[in-house]
Amino acid sequence: MPALRQDLTYSFRRLSRSPGFVFAVILSIGLGIAANATIFSMVSRFVFWPAPVADPSTLMAIHTTHDGDRCCNNFSWPIYTDLRDQAQSFSGVAAYYELLPASIGGHGEPERVWGQAATSNFFSVAQVRMSLGRGFLPSEEHLPVIVLSHRLWQRRFASDPEILGKSIPLSGHTFTVVGVALPGFRGLDLILDPEFWVPLGNVEQLATSIPSRSARDYHWLAVIARLKPGITQFQAAAELVTVAQRFAKAYPATDKGGGFLMGQAGSLPPRDKSTVLLFLAALSFVVLLVLGIACANVANLLLAQAAGRRREMAVRIALGATRSQLLRQMLVESLLLALGGGVFGAMLALWATSALSAFRLPAPVPLDLSISVDWRVQLYSFALSVGAGLLFGFVPAWIASRPILASALKGEDGLTRPGRLLSLRDVLVVSQIVMCLVLLCATGLFLRSLEQAVGIDIGFRSHNVLMLSVDPRVHGYTAERTAQFLEQLQGRVAGIPSVVSVAVTDVPPLSGGNRSDAFHAESQSKSTGPDPIVELYMASPGYFETMGIPRLAGRDFAHETASAPKVAIVNRAFAEHFFPRESPIGQRVVDGETTYEIIGVVQNIKSRTLGEDTRYVLFRSLAQSTGSDPSFLGYQLVIHTAGDAAAIAGAVRAQIHALDSTMAVYNTETMEEHLREALFLPRLAGTLFGIFGFIGLVLAAVGLYGLMSYSVSRRTREIGIRIALGAQLGAVHRLILRQGMVLTVIAMALGLPAAFAVAGLLSSFLYGVRPHDAATFILAPLFLALVALAASWLPAQRASRIDPQSALRYE
Repeated sequence: MPALRQDLTYSFRRLSRSPGFVFAVILSIGLGIAANATIFSMVSRFVFWPAPVADPSTLMAIHTTHDGDRCCNNFSWPIYTDLRDQAQSFSGVAAYYELLPASIGGHGEPERVWGQAATSNFFSVAQVRMSLGRGFLPSEEHLPVIVLSHRLWQRRFASDPEILGKSIPLSGHTFTVVGVALPGFRGLDLILDPEFWVPLGNVEQLATSIPSRSARDYHWLAVIARLKPGITQFQAAAELVTVAQRFAKAYPATDKGGGFLMGQAGSLPPRDKSTVLLFLAALSFVVLLVLGIACANVANLLLAQAAGRRREMAVRIALGATRSQLLRQMLVESLLLALGGGVFGAMLALWATSALSAFRLPAPVPLDLSISVDWRVQLYSFALSVGAGLLFGFVPAWIASRPILASALKGEDGLTRPGRLLSLRDVLVVSQIVMCLVLLCATGLFLRSLEQAVGIDIGFRSHNVLMLSVDPRVHGYTAERTAQFLEQLQGRVAGIPSVVSVAVTDVPPLSGGNRSDAFHAESQSKSTGPDPIVELYMASPGYFETMGIPRLAGRDFAHETASAPKVAIVNRAFAEHFFPRESPIGQRVVDGETTYEIIGVVQNIKSRTLGEDTRYVLFRSLAQSTGSDPSFLGYQLVIHTAGDAAAIAGAVRAQIHALDSTMAVYNTETMEEHLREALFLPRLAGTLFGIFGFIGLVLAAVGLYGLMSYSVSRRTREIGIRIALGAQLGAVHRLILRQGMVLTVIAMALGLPAAFAVAGLLSSFLYGVRPHDAATFILAPLFLALVALAASWLPAQRASRIDPQSALRYE
């Protein structure tokens, strides 16, 4: 310990004499650590974050599968109750309805909230503690009681400490508050963000479409189970196989080929796991490249320092110091610098994670995508800092602690050896440029992808459109009253100055998905293969005009009655697929037991995501759908304005509350805002890769500049002699430039194949751009070459201005 304390004291004293050097190292390493800490925050949140419950390792999420697939599905009520009663590996099995829309009243304007309906044993199985009160009792399965999230309690009820036992209005019903969840509890789904919980027995009166409890093939429940003490996941999984076989034998019509898939509760669902992990792996690789560039940069700085300390080290060895003591001393300095960079990087990561949490997915349901710097990220940053300190500090320390004494005492450079093609510093700079080229190519691909995504023809109007939602059903409206309310609202909003047209739909395009179903033409024989999947939307009269979707044939919706034969308008892709050689107008298509007559054809639109292939789309009459198939997400008013769409939001809300003062208004946004959210993935990827690419480029340029400046300083005498013997300034200039550009060319030759390989792994995240895009793989190396040329130019200019007389006296 005394020796370590002495090394620390000496290191602090020595580093304090070189503030510029310390700043450069901390900045370089801090940027690399910040990038890694930010991405690891995402990994921690979406991969390692445990369920916010007691003993999360024994709480399992169970999904149903069919015909051996690995895709997760929910449970039907009969399958859940059978599993709950027959499985012996679990101390408790609970179920919940994942998203339940509601309108909450009380003080202030009514508010749209989303919650969950859970079995009465949900909180006991999950072992969730409460901030106030308790969870549900077994006797409360059908009683109107509610548990509030901590956020809803704070926001809506001003953290009222006397909230327990009070009654609150929820979707026209009165519920008694029995508990307030802890601040960190947002349910057991990784990104869903529910704000209340009610017993499952209330779902029939709160749900917008009534779930069927008797149907074994109606899957609507998520299921969790707590392992019994001493039971492993492997044993439980083996029992689930046996249970599935038993169910298949007892219920062959619905359960044959079915099975169960078990995983940690609160983790990524199997459906999305591979995509999310691949994206996070790509980001992790990129930020490690950034850190690698930073480490190579710092290693070059330390090598330069080591060259300047070669005489000091030789003297210390001559005075009796051991090489292990010198190595330890220099490693302590490196670790101090790395830890300083780690602290700076962690501070930057706090800002970066806050900025990334502002990105939103275009989803009409509440999602929690926030990330933060938790203890895992802090521990990872510390470990990465120590590892980086050892990585960039060991080789310079090893070389500096083993000088050739005779040469070092005479002042000769111990870090260069005659006859070497590339010095260690050259190798480090080449590696920096290689990593930077890979990073720049990936950055270029994602920026090109963002450019292509912005320019994609979405098929509908993108400006001067305001959208906001209402859901009369959660206020107790019948289907008939809902249709009347929406029709009256259209008329009122149409009279607002600057409103050009107004319409109603269930959900706007590019919301990540809505209702879809299989269709076939009535006039065609049923094919042996599966029917094509068609996207379903509701639309009122005037919807296509308001959205700016061109009508190609037929007519718009009129005021069809609910009892009239059902009609539909399809997009061009639908018409060309189902009726390739005849007019679709008047043709009939079938969705299960429902038949629609096609009355119109409109242009194709982007339905779920910007990067999708063209989908088949069918628009149903809103008036004919509100009763037979009400929208789970409510109904969205779409308003085309002559000017600023956001400016009329207050006037529209006033018209809504003039019709019903208790109506909650939500999802208010302009089409421009909606499209920005639809660009979530390309914007996120473009932003992250753009920042990391810029950091890598700057670090690589600084590294090359440092190497060339060091080379000029080491060759000052040689350059002075050349000039004194008559060398032209241009020749001296080219001599230095040639050294930098040779290193760049070597790096390009090594980096391009690596960039090609990495690009192939990114193809699934690109929009309208091939992974080996020619423009990217031409412009990125060219741009890097120009930066390298600029980094070499300044030292070359300095070399050409060397005074021969001063150079000959240089030591």
